[in-house]
Amino acid sequence: MNNIKSIIVLFLSILLISGITNHQARSQTTKAEKVMQLPKVNFFLFGMGNRDKFLYRDGTLFNALTGEAVRQWEVVKETILPCEYTVRLNTSDGKEIVITEDEKAVWIQEGAKWLSLTEGAVNLSKFKGHPQAGLLRILLHEILINIVDTKPVPNFMVYSKPWYRDAAMVAMCLEKTDNVHLIKPWILKLKEPFDRNNAGNREPDNLGQVLYLISLVSDSSHPLVEKVLNTIPEFQKGKHLDGSTDFSKHPVYQTKWLKFGLRALELEDPYEIPKVFDSYSVLFWMDYKKEHVQGGGFSKNGIKNYPYLGWAEAHFHGGPAPMSLDEQYPMTWEAHASQANYAGMKLVSKEYTDRKICAPHSWHAAEMFLYLLDDVLLTDSGSADK
Repeated sequence: MNNIKSIIVLFLSILLISGITNHQARSQTTKAEKVMQLPKVNFFLFGMGNRDKFLYRDGTLFNALTGEAVRQWEVVKETILPCEYTVRLNTSDGKEIVITEDEKAVWIQEGAKWLSLTEGAVNLSKFKGHPQAGLLRILLHEILINIVDTKPVPNFMVYSKPWYRDAAMVAMCLEKTDNVHLIKPWILKLKEPFDRNNAGNREPDNLGQVLYLISLVSDSSHPLVEKVLNTIPEFQKGKHLDGSTDFSKHPVYQTKWLKFGLRALELEDPYEIPKVFDSYSVLFWMDYKKEHVQGGGFSKNGIKNYPYLGWAEAHFHGGPAPMSLDEQYPMTWEAHASQANYAGMKLVSKEYTDRKICAPHSWHAAEMFLYLLDDVLLTDSGSADK
């Protein structure tokens, strides 16, 4: 009898310790350090998808691309509600102004009067049932706000061209939210296997990324597909790719993307992922995890400046969120990137320009969005409604 009691006590102790451990793991998700303290500037961007872009700051609504002041108010109180895509203003003459964005347009409401500033259809999920629904709504906004004239750019204020790497991650989010139509015209017009955005270099991971992008809106008859297939031998070493991505060798990452793109278009795939350590291997968490060779992780400073690295790494390993999940705006950023023109952030704040930070950032937003949708360490959450 005593033995049975001892076994029961031991079993209950194990359950208790397990519960504490799980609680601690989840606490890491919400109490992780913020990593980067962004400039303390209250602003909000409007114009998701292919709409005109507007920036609200300090009682003024600007055209975010030209810097022109569109509307101005003497404000005594402002309330920014990022997950509702809304700014509420109380003016010195007693009026209440509402600037808001929905699936149809960006609106200004003054009393009973509604004015549409820019229109265009976007799909905006509420993510009902997901424990991080508010965060997902903000992140979706930060993804969609960086689409300009059908082009998915990393940040529309500091980058003028899309990067295939960032665009592929954004496209995964658009696919999950029924928004691929927003970038379809850009994909259909693609003519080059490489974006050449990194000092003009031809980066081999682009080959798989562009194949994946094409698969979302077309098939292997797209004229760029043959060009990509003919380019592969230039970077082939044995049965894998070998070349420079972000100025370093990343054969595992490059080959993973190639295999992923070929499969998306149902094309023949004779390639094999090399059994070598590649720090970028964890950036491709979508498949081919068994081929990963363990090694060192990204540095703290690297994740601080390029936070998408930390989110992808956490997603790959099924680990806790690498930084705080507090609702804030903007949620995402990138800093000290070699090809970014940070002068474009001056309309938001000179501090952003001086510190070489852009926010929000689409790849960072995409990695966070996909991590949360996959319910990493949030196994008791319901499925998100679309």
